[in-house]
Amino acid sequence: MSPEQTAMRPVVVTRAEGPDGLLSAQLRQLGVPVLLWPATRTGAVKSNELEQSLQRPNEFDWIVFASRHAVAAVLQRLPRKPPRARIAAVGQATAHVLRQRGWQVNIVPDAAEAGALVAALALELKAGERVLYPASSRALPTIAKGLAQLGAEVTQVEAYSTEPAGLDAEECRKWIERDGIGAVTFASPSAVIELEHALGQVDLKRLLSSAVAVAIGPTTARALAERGYPALIAEAATLAGLANTALRAVLQNGDQS
Repeated sequence: MSPEQTAMRPVVVTRAEGPDGLLSAQLRQLGVPVLLWPATRTGAVKSNELEQSLQRPNEFDWIVFASRHAVAAVLQRLPRKPPRARIAAVGQATAHVLRQRGWQVNIVPDAAEAGALVAALALELKAGERVLYPASSRALPTIAKGLAQLGAEVTQVEAYSTEPAGLDAEECRKWIERDGIGAVTFASPSAVIELEHALGQVDLKRLLSSAVAVAIGPTTARALAERGYPALIAEAATLAGLANTALRAVLQNGDQS
């Protein structure tokens, strides 16, 4: 570990994970101290729409997955891939979980972004095809709207809920008061929204006036920009890319402080 890393200010992980979580592990492997400030958590589905849709899986030409949480919800109810449906996944991590369970994945865009998935499907999707889109309770309209504009008949169902995580805001404010944070990572727009709710606008502004905001992709960066905060976008829309960019940001931020 270099002298710069020995004195490095910690990086905040707002993703819902524990001490051994994927992003935390990536950061620690790089020698980065980590603070866990989970802003959101995943909850159980609040309707039976998913079950109803999966009772007739062969009616769908495509099943589109935007996260591993959606994959887990579907596989719990439908262990085997429907023979008729083709599969699209946002990102290699999501596709990897499917392949581990024996599901062939037909489309994975180069960028792990909703817009990239729509663009990739535009080359394959035929007008009138039926798409099942199991999504978060807070899913943005990008995928469903984009596929509908391509002529698809989209059935979007709630596969899991995204909820506030009950962050210990007072402990967070102690770090903010002493300007102790080097960077804050955001892996979803929901994390931006819920961190603002937990801390309040004043404390979030104080935090991000000294710490670098690092977003996993353009959609998350847009959520920060809408609130007046510039963000670095990860070198790749993966947790490894987010960790690498956070390391560079906190080292550079330390040089400037």
